[in-house]
Amino acid sequence: MSKKLAIGALLHAPMVRLSLVAGRSLSWIAFFFVWIGWTAAVDADAIERIRPENLRAVHEAIESLKSQRRSVSLSSGYDDVRSLLHVHSALSHDSRGTIEEILAGAKDAGVRVIMFSEHPSNNYNYFLDGHRGFEQGVLLIPGAETGGFLAYPRRSVQDQKTDAPQAFADLVRSTGGLVFVSHLEERMDWEITNVTGAEIYNTHADFKNEDRFLAVLRSPLSMISLASSVKQYPQEVFGALLDYPADYLKRYDQLCIKARHTGVSANDAHHNQAYQAKILEDGQVQLEDALGEVIARLDPEKIAPIKLLTAGRKPGDLIFELDLDPYVRSFRHVSTHLLLTEVSEAQVWQALGAGRAYVAFDWIADPTGFVYRADRDADSWPVGSEVPFAEGLHLRAEAPLECRVKLVRDGQVVLDQIGTGFDFLVDTPGVYRVEVWLKLAGEDRPWILTNPIYVRRRE
Repeated sequence: MSKKLAIGALLHAPMVRLSLVAGRSLSWIAFFFVWIGWTAAVDADAIERIRPENLRAVHEAIESLKSQRRSVSLSSGYDDVRSLLHVHSALSHDSRGTIEEILAGAKDAGVRVIMFSEHPSNNYNYFLDGHRGFEQGVLLIPGAETGGFLAYPRRSVQDQKTDAPQAFADLVRSTGGLVFVSHLEERMDWEITNVTGAEIYNTHADFKNEDRFLAVLRSPLSMISLASSVKQYPQEVFGALLDYPADYLKRYDQLCIKARHTGVSANDAHHNQAYQAKILEDGQVQLEDALGEVIARLDPEKIAPIKLLTAGRKPGDLIFELDLDPYVRSFRHVSTHLLLTEVSEAQVWQALGAGRAYVAFDWIADPTGFVYRADRDADSWPVGSEVPFAEGLHLRAEAPLECRVKLVRDGQVVLDQIGTGFDFLVDTPGVYRVEVWLKLAGEDRPWILTNPIYVRRRE
């Protein structure tokens, strides 16, 4: 039971809300589980970050950043549009998410484009039956997570079978579609050509290395100890699991040296990690997940804290409800910012094909207005461009906050400085991308990860 719950809690979202229906005093239980989870402090992991004093410090830092925003003098010439890739709805077998709650979460988070990634099924055609068009001002685009890819074909390919990843990528691309390598941590050795790009951050993958957080979640009771912090700092608890995706970016740099790859973020949103515990007719407590599956049955006579929760309650009563991954929290965490002239499917296709995008962890601070471009004399090229190497070529970046900014060429940092941006005179061809970091509660956290500008030597 406890192992299954712990694994489930790490799939697609961390713990973000806990409502104790019984309303019992559990301070001694909380103390016990906090002691188990937090006695051995380790820098920069989720358990250390969810200490109450650290959550408070992060929250205060985020609030302070809001007042420090400044205007940006550089211009990209495009509208900066918050967009999401890798989102599941009730069309997928492992989600019960309705389009109504997805749209509500998107509007709350300022998202204007959602590219779905349904798990294919014989019960529907993800291209023909998927969510499409404008709904409440949000552009919806159907797609699938299948065969190790996020696939967005321009016509249905669901009934066309392929025998290898390369063949599937070629099939999607032959329709004029987009295809991205998904869950890169599982496919580091793939050498697939003719893809649009790859995920450079995946929320689910980010949680896999949080061993101590997983250990704390091995019992439903340990979640109770975090209730007050989660209620007070829900987004900060979610963000506590954010780590710099070093393995993803190392592989991404290798891929970009060989060929163009557009980097995107993957929310991997399902809203399927919700739990409730209720009292059965025989006095046992049954724990169920959001999909209606029974996770465990607990005997209050053998588990003192459960007995405390059930005291004075009757069959059918809920002891607690736990919602781990509401869409709005996943949507606020990270997004792919597309540079568009208008919000349309054609413009989304063009921007993703051209790499005119950057990934941002929006929960830390709003990055809107950030610019990364190449300039030479009167000519200017946006992020994602291929630019001929020539004398007088500059790479310029500017953010709306003072930050730590790094310029990475072919996987190596060539500039690392504090400020709002940089003006870098290019003296060597290469693949140049930018990382922007902000300090929260004394810890440097990644904020913006851009697509590259490809500086090519003239043939």
